[in-house]
Amino acid sequence: MTWRFFLQSSMSLAAFAAATESLTSVARAEGPILLEDIVVESASRDARSVLDATTGVTVVDRGEMDRRQASDFEGLIGDTPGLTIEGGPRGAAQEPNIRGFSDDQVVLRLDGGRFNFNQGHRGRFFIDPEIVERVEVIRGGGSTLHGSGALGGVISIETRNAYDMLEPGETMGARLRTSYETNGDAFGQTGTVYGATGGFDALGFLAYRDKGADYRDGDGVDIRASEVDIGNGLAKLGYEMGESSRIEGIFSIYRDDSITPGAQDTPATGGNIVDRDAETLTGRLSWDYDPVGDDLIDLSVLAYFNTLDIDETRQIDGRRDTTDYDTIGFEALNRSRFDAGVPVELVYGVEFVRDTQSGTRDSAARLQFPDATATTYAGFAEATIEVAEGLTIIPGIRFDRYELDPDGAFSSRNESQFSPRIGVSYRPIPQLQFYGNLARAFRAPSLTELYTDDVHFAVPGFPLGPGSVFTGVNEFQPNPDLKPETSDQIEVGARFSDRDVIQAGDALSFSIGGYYARVDNFIDQQVSFIDFSTGQFNPLTGNFEVGGSTTNFNVDAELWGAEAEIRYDAGLWYAGLGLTVPRGENDSGDALSSLPQDRLTATVGFRPTDEFDLGLRATLARKLDNGTANADGYEVFDAYLAYEPKSPPFEGITIRAGVDNIFDETYRIQPSQLNEPGRTFKIAGSIRF
Repeated sequence: MTWRFFLQSSMSLAAFAAATESLTSVARAEGPILLEDIVVESASRDARSVLDATTGVTVVDRGEMDRRQASDFEGLIGDTPGLTIEGGPRGAAQEPNIRGFSDDQVVLRLDGGRFNFNQGHRGRFFIDPEIVERVEVIRGGGSTLHGSGALGGVISIETRNAYDMLEPGETMGARLRTSYETNGDAFGQTGTVYGATGGFDALGFLAYRDKGADYRDGDGVDIRASEVDIGNGLAKLGYEMGESSRIEGIFSIYRDDSITPGAQDTPATGGNIVDRDAETLTGRLSWDYDPVGDDLIDLSVLAYFNTLDIDETRQIDGRRDTTDYDTIGFEALNRSRFDAGVPVELVYGVEFVRDTQSGTRDSAARLQFPDATATTYAGFAEATIEVAEGLTIIPGIRFDRYELDPDGAFSSRNESQFSPRIGVSYRPIPQLQFYGNLARAFRAPSLTELYTDDVHFAVPGFPLGPGSVFTGVNEFQPNPDLKPETSDQIEVGARFSDRDVIQAGDALSFSIGGYYARVDNFIDQQVSFIDFSTGQFNPLTGNFEVGGSTTNFNVDAELWGAEAEIRYDAGLWYAGLGLTVPRGENDSGDALSSLPQDRLTATVGFRPTDEFDLGLRATLARKLDNGTANADGYEVFDAYLAYEPKSPPFEGITIRAGVDNIFDETYRIQPSQLNEPGRTFKIAGSIRF
């Protein structure tokens, strides 16, 4: 695209060379260079360079997000190496999948606090992408720092604050943004006000997205029941109490209103459509204390809550389901730096989390989402020890004690788990790192996996033979004896990051890594359409009646694969590649159904001046046919353009445009059941005051 622009111009080669040098000089002086020294913060519980991390890690910053113009999290971070956002195009169904570990096998943190909601066919992202400042994705076992659920890794989402928005010399400001997408007839409006003075900083954010029509896939077929109205508000207030102490409070409310299938990641049919209203409230109160000159104290304390209320009324018969999921949490951690013959950095702390869920169906107890409580108490410590110049080892250990307390006939469970790990980082030169990591991760079975009962789904029955019938009713079979998943994982890799590599002012980074995970007691779900073990004689009909069953059970599994990423930025132009190759099988040798496709992503962009940014992004996925799951391969191309004037009278205005799925490809992201949207034109405009 970039080269076609030049080749079609009437410049001579000499003029072209001179112009290129001139534009490169401008870009070096004023244009953004993307590959700064990237730091991992919240997901690693301490600020450290990516070149010091010992697992696969990717940081997606606000600049990269702006190019995507995303209205959901698949568009925001879905092409990150090793990460897939599954569930299909309905945002209410999207959930993370890292290396084949999905849903609550991945820890999700929002502004530091865990977001643990888990219910089949429903998603976990309840924040507007426009207010997100950065996303950190750590791949691989992370239970030592993050506890239950970090088998696949950790996704840490940080929202924007006033300092992220203020320009140098400003004390207050505002930003208005409006957007439109043709596919789904989707309008979006956001407004942000922010300021900082006298040690105080504050931000207020409001967003509303109105998707007025169903998405259409590349074949022009409606993805039925994909309309939705979404509103999100967030308020953030911080106070700097001198140089050493900061307190911050965050409150967010997120609502969506839609006509959708009860299982939002499945096709819509006449009998499964519900009128859904969902509301999520989150609150965070944090205190950071880092006294100047004291290397032993760098304290962070966080208290938080999440409440999620979902109300679904089935259109065909008025049946009403309610879902309530509440989380309260507290954690305190400290970072100490000292000399024990060699430099040591120690991160240690305690954590408490309590999840409570309840559900009703027509005001009675709903066995598909049973009342239950899960409580976790934990303590952890991790040391970074520089044993020699360039050589660092990172041992760590965590102890979790969790209690599962269901209402009704099932007994409570009290269990504990140790999660050790050791990482090694070697930097022969400052720009290059080799790393290895050996970790044990675990996940306690979720409340719904243990105790879900009653009807899963129903289809028309039919005779099986003389005196035998299939009822068509598939029922959940509770399994309160499920064991926790445990995984021993090993990972090795290398990273490089440097400037002035090919020419002055450029930046190059790349990483490559491989992993292997042995998972004991992997929790899998088996749906038996006809299960003869459920058969019983019905004296009223005189028939032997057989139904279906859905059961969660433990199996052993292995997952392995590789990931790679490379980025180059020359100021005038930039490019990047990302590769994901996941593999896995259970102890019978069958491939895991949660494995996504092999995927290669490529981006190339061009900045003729510091006011323009245009580029092309390609996503190439390999056909998957492993005997357990099938998905066609696909090639999807997107284009984007940004114009941001730097001088009056248009300074402060930004115009963004783009085309997703340029060639109207029909494709599905494995393991989702639904096609993704076809060609979509996007335009957005924002203004700063």
